[in-house]
Amino acid sequence: MAEFLPVEPLQWLIPLAAILLLLTIWLIYRRRTSAARRLKRVFAEIGYDRIDNLIVPYGDEGEIQIDHLFLTSQGLLIVDIKDVVGTVFGSDKMQDWAVISEDRRYTFSNPQPSLYDRIAAVSDIVRQVPVAGRILFLDGAEFTKGVPGLVSSLDELASEFGEDDKKAAKVRIEAFKPHWELIQKAARGAPS
Repeated sequence: MAEFLPVEPLQWLIPLAAILLLLTIWLIYRRRTSAARRLKRVFAEIGYDRIDNLIVPYGDEGEIQIDHLFLTSQGLLIVDIKDVVGTVFGSDKMQDWAVISEDRRYTFSNPQPSLYDRIAAVSDIVRQVPVAGRILFLDGAEFTKGVPGLVSSLDELASEFGEDDKKAAKVRIEAFKPHWELIQKAARGAPS
């Protein structure tokens, strides 16, 4: 009769741990690439043209940086992205907003005042075109006490600035193009 040969715990534990680690890495990768594809799709849906990382004049001899500026069928749209995970506590009037996640808690300055400054800077350049701004919180953020005024999710951004009537949108875009060119001339930074 064959004797029972005990298996060393490390002989099966190390391959199992390696498989679990690879699976975890793969799931994180899938989640991030899925979110990136979704962000890219929504940006393509709302914007007919886009400039990233531009610097525009602001005030007397000042400048202000804009992460994302879109030419939409409704005018120009400034988007600031906040990629936070956890519950966000913030309001229009709070100076600092807090994020509480499973493993940490941190605060950051209310992003709305600086967004108002960006909107004002772009509006000074293109006076006849509507300029809007949104702070885009990605899927990892949850507002449990109400969402501040300029905050938006990807779905809300697509709903608010997406266009069903592409023909009508094209006419409005053409009217905005000379103003878009003014922004491009006034701005420093990365090209579209």
